Amino acid sequence: MNKSVKGMVAAIAASTLFAFSFLFTKQVTATVSAFSLLGWRFFLAFLSMSLCIAVGIFKVNFKGKNFKPLFLMAVFQPVIYFTAETFGISMTTASESGTIIACVPIATLLTSTLFLKKSPSKVQVTGILISFVGIVWIVMIKGASASFNLIGYLILFAAVLSAAMFTVYSTRAEEFSSVEKTYIMSFFGAVAFISFAFIEQAMNGSIVAFLTLPIHNIQFLQAILYLSVGCSVLAFILTNAAIETIGANRMTSFVALTTVITVIAGVVFLKEPFSLLQAFATVLVLVGVFMANQVPKEPLPEENAEQNTQESEQYSDREEMTL
Repeated sequence: MNKSVKGMVAAIAASTLFAFSFLFTKQVTATVSAFSLLGWRFFLAFLSMSLCIAVGIFKVNFKGKNFKPLFLMAVFQPVIYFTAETFGISMTTASESGTIIACVPIATLLTSTLFLKKSPSKVQVTGILISFVGIVWIVMIKGASASFNLIGYLILFAAVLSAAMFTVYSTRAEEFSSVEKTYIMSFFGAVAFISFAFIEQAMNGSIVAFLTLPIHNIQFLQAILYLSVGCSVLAFILTNAAIETIGANRMTSFVALTTVITVIAGVVFLKEPFSLLQAFATVLVLVGVFMANQVPKEPLPEENAEQNTQESEQYSDREEMTL
């Protein structure tokens, strides 16, 4: 299995893990605040990774490395992204938030071109745009409605931008392994969201209830175990590994698969309806992802040598004519 295929497999696996997170989140968000869920999620993620490092399952080495891109990466994702997404979704409708979050691949394409100087091919740009149309179509089919909340829109676009900048700084933090990147992300997430949750619970006078949530709420325990170990650890390790191997633009194109898998999971597990229009939109997403992962073929060494020879001969002919 070559490097590119490994990167795509990692991207598909990460998208699948993120897609099923909605099943577990949906179980507990009706009774538990978003910050309580995120606080416990990233605390358990950091704790589980620390234990894996302590027993030698994961290896990390931070000595002598440039921490700036790593810290910025962790600030953009998970801290800014999840905070902005949480508030943005609460202030807008499901269709609006789904459509705006679907702009992540387009934002990543722009930021990687501006900051990483990596211009995608026309086929890749077309593929990302087709995927975007497919995702918007899926969201609209599930029920289009509008809140016309400008602040909510701006906050959601902040989430989109932070997700795009995460891929930029994950690429720049090339000194660090995917495990090291994810470990720092889990640490930043734990510190930020546990702090937010404590402030929130202190204002409500329910800190004890927050601290004992996993003990008294089995559904909450199941949800945070999947979200912490499955998503905040394994899925982010796979995401960072995919960015390292196939690049930011190609990795982000797989984000579209998360929406498709989420819809299919809803049909299978929650018995949600699935129409022909949704099927067509799903095909659009898959076609777009395929196109976005078409890498321009580089000429073979023999072709390069032949081309150089021809150019040399043409140059010699011009020299003789000049003489």
